[in-house]
Amino acid sequence: MSSVLASTRFSVLDRSRIREGEDGPQALRDTVAFAREAERLGYHRFWVSEHHGVPGVAGSAPTVLAAAVAATTATIRVGTGGVMLPNHQPLVVAEQFGVLESLFPGRIDMGLGRSVGFTDGVRKALGRDKDAAGSDDFAGQLAELLGWFAGTSPTGVRARPAEGLRVPPFVLAMGEGADIAAAAGLPLVIGDLRDAERMLRGVERYRAAFRPSVWSPEPYVVVSGAVAVAATEREARRLLVPEAWAMAYSRTHGSFPPLAPVERIEARTMTARERGFHDAALAGRLHGTPERVAAELESLVVRSGAQEVLVTTSGYDRVAMLDSYRELARLAGLGTA
Repeated sequence: MSSVLASTRFSVLDRSRIREGEDGPQALRDTVAFAREAERLGYHRFWVSEHHGVPGVAGSAPTVLAAAVAATTATIRVGTGGVMLPNHQPLVVAEQFGVLESLFPGRIDMGLGRSVGFTDGVRKALGRDKDAAGSDDFAGQLAELLGWFAGTSPTGVRARPAEGLRVPPFVLAMGEGADIAAAAGLPLVIGDLRDAERMLRGVERYRAAFRPSVWSPEPYVVVSGAVAVAATEREARRLLVPEAWAMAYSRTHGSFPPLAPVERIEARTMTARERGFHDAALAGRLHGTPERVAAELESLVVRSGAQEVLVTTSGYDRVAMLDSYRELARLAGLGTA
């Protein structure tokens, strides 16, 4: 076992992906079951995501789903990766996390992002536009949200039961978002691995500009991305193909579909544009035999100085996906794996 990996935290982000032949409720139940397995394997955190109006993703209400996950686990930290702050009023977000922390004290994380809806229709339904994710707006929303926990209210109202509680905040970001995390003195979650050089530049900017805060006395970096481990390179790559095809389809058809079986995707005759997006989605993902993945992960952690890796792998074959997470847990020396 690598000493570098043994000293690194490993966590999970699950997007509640819908598989062909199943529905949204099943995907959500799969997420809760997956969280129990991640806890058994010794992963540090289990986070859920926020997506709206996406046919292939069931996770639309992350704080609600986080409550279900926390209620059926006992030790793993539970949180969001993340709540998209431009979509919500900071007071409501503070109240939701205040309730979660009150029910599951010491186990809740508040991962926060700055994305807005994927389509014009979703943005209109949310009452937001693309400009709502601007750096100035996000920095202000973030400051207001943290203020509700500290008792600094802009209106005289008190956030109940959030005020006085400590729910660790994380910023999900690239580029300008890394600067916001640094200025606020918050941990940074950065990815993805398809553009490692850009990610490393963001980490450097974050570390250089970091200002200690009551939330974090020093920089804390979480690198995120897909990692697939299998007995052979081909098996590991096949685990990632359904997600890559869904990404390619969304870029060429405007809708992110449920995950399809690998065999049907491989039998498909893709257009040159579809093939380009598909191959780009696979590029940079960490996949292969245990030995190869361990070496690449060690290099990534050393180059980035990250304290934690947030694994985001999804796949149509649920058994193969769970086997990959189990093997990764073994490589990292987690828990009882």
